[in-house]
Amino acid sequence: MPATELVVTSAGSVGGKELLIPTGPPGITYPHLQDWVTAKLKAKTPVKDISTRVLVKGIKQWAAFEEKAGARTVRTVFKIT
Repeated sequence: MPATELVVTSAGSVGGKELLIPTGPPGITYPHLQDWVTAKLKAKTPVKDISTRVLVKGIKQWAAFEEKAGARTVRTVFKIT
């Protein structure tokens, strides 16, 4: 199942979950989400699946990951098609 990287913006909280809204053009499309995860693990960058803590507006299937980049936290959201 292909996965497309999305640029999102936080829009508050709904039902105890953070609501994310896609704001930019779609990014890189991976043949499978596991390809991105494997690349991160090979680079020794730990990623944490936060898909159950967020909602993405207008997307039926998504996956969200969080990783540390220096002093800040980077979130990466994928639309699964």
